[in-house]
Amino acid sequence: MKELIDEYNKKKEIIKSRLNDFKNIKKEEIFYEMCFCLLTPQTSARAADKCIQELKKHDFKNSYNFNPVKLLKNIRFSNNKSKYIMEAKEKYDFLFNEINKGRDSRELREFLVKNVKGYGYKEAAHFLRNIGYRNLAILDRHILKNLKKYNIIDDIPKSLTKNKYFEIEEKFKEFSDNIKIHMDELDLLFWSMEAGEVFK
Repeated sequence: MKELIDEYNKKKEIIKSRLNDFKNIKKEEIFYEMCFCLLTPQTSARAADKCIQELKKHDFKNSYNFNPVKLLKNIRFSNNKSKYIMEAKEKYDFLFNEINKGRDSRELREFLVKNVKGYGYKEAAHFLRNIGYRNLAILDRHILKNLKKYNIIDDIPKSLTKNKYFEIEEKFKEFSDNIKIHMDELDLLFWSMEAGEVFK
């Protein structure tokens, strides 16, 4: 545990700065964060971000009759994911209005899981964290690996049902409370310990 606290103290300022960046995201960037979190499952965050930069260059959000599949290089399941981001674009005005209705994080996550094809609880939580929402666990392989390492969970589940996701999320929150590192900061810390950088 001392190793974890020491690592946090080394990275605390950059982690807090990154969370502040998420909180201050520009309105026009929110759509691309939604797409980013549709591309990341089983794909590295850097590869997904590279594709997002290409989509921005082609003004994907405002382009009509543009199939982005050719831009999704190094993205697993690119055919399906291109359909997901095109559907998200078609529904974006509706989704954006709902996001801005003042729901709390959990309620909004539930809405996104039901209304954004390609989003499970992990992807919806990731998106919400990246646009400034707090107190949601992003249970990807990096996080689960570290939760097991620190004996928060006994085993990494082969699949995450809704109830299992919430159960692990609560354990994660209890752990973060016990060591007095906010869960959102701990998430970025765990991720950086695996990936070698604080990113998103």
